[in-house]
Amino acid sequence: MPQSDIETRIAEIAALMHAKLGVRGATLRAALGRAGRRLPRRIRAQARLLAEAEPFAHHPKLRLTLDTMALGKAAGEVEAHLEAIDLADRRKGWWLGMLGGLAFNILAFFALLVVVLRWRGFI
Repeated sequence: MPQSDIETRIAEIAALMHAKLGVRGATLRAALGRAGRRLPRRIRAQARLLAEAEPFAHHPKLRLTLDTMALGKAAGEVEAHLEAIDLADRRKGWWLGMLGGLAFNILAFFALLVVVLRWRGFI
């Protein structure tokens, strides 16, 4: 993998994190800090490896010290995970979770209302 390709892949991953997870940051490290636990542990570790290599990738001489094979593998895993995220499914899951919680609260309210009315002798 060419040395300049590392910089572009890191920038693409940061842009992909913004598009799929909605996290912003000037660097990959900042975006990763904002992503938090929305990424699985293994993917977060691979992204952290890329974030640690990001400052070295900008420097011409320090770029030569990077392990390009390991960084390429890490970038591939992170990109594959982020591209597999379906935004419509996440949005639908959020709405279904919200409606499920609301339905439970309404059922609990009516059950409590029936218990109180029965206790007071109205039913």
